[in-house]
Amino acid sequence: MKSDFGRHIDHTLLRPIATTTDIRRLCTEAIEYGMAAVCVFPSYVPMAREILKESRVKIATVIAFPFGVTYTEIKEAEMRASAARGADEMDFVINIAALKSGDDRAIEQEMEYLTSKARTIGVRTKFIIETAYLTDDEKVRVCKVANRVKPDFMKTSTGYGPSGATVEDVRMMRSSLLPEIQIKAAGGIRSYAEALQLLQAGASRLGTSSGIKIIEEASKL
Repeated sequence: MKSDFGRHIDHTLLRPIATTTDIRRLCTEAIEYGMAAVCVFPSYVPMAREILKESRVKIATVIAFPFGVTYTEIKEAEMRASAARGADEMDFVINIAALKSGDDRAIEQEMEYLTSKARTIGVRTKFIIETAYLTDDEKVRVCKVANRVKPDFMKTSTGYGPSGATVEDVRMMRSSLLPEIQIKAAGGIRSYAEALQLLQAGASRLGTSSGIKIIEEASKL
């Protein structure tokens, strides 16, 4: 049961005071519990790669985190530097301010550019939209942008916003996105019951620092 539910989880540690000891523990736990990936800051990618090199656990990292309001070329540079050091998956924060300003074209151009460049170097893309800051209309609009670009995942939240993933947001995203675009729910997922509801709503990946607790709760059922 551990490995079965673990395949949905990105074991996440994005605290600014996380130590090398914390990262080592995160990686060994991800192996033990059969998790899909670890999600760490770019500076910890090389360490994670060294620990995980003989395992199936992927390495995800965050780009332009947590606000997204930097230049596209900086996001690309972060991606390339992280990929060169062993990252498999890139969790980009979109330019939330551009979306709030109604500049969907800017969002699409950046998403298209980064997705294209990611594919040339063989890494997967996730775009964080920070649902807590968005109206329902904005959530649907950004999903329509994603449908034209076709990234690997759309992701709900950074975990640094006013709230994280909700069942309602995941359900709305799932109904708005093409079937081939997966959803990563993240932020505030602390129990198996919450995790299961998000998966049933349409998420396929869960970003959480409570992965072990969730898996152990699942194994008792």
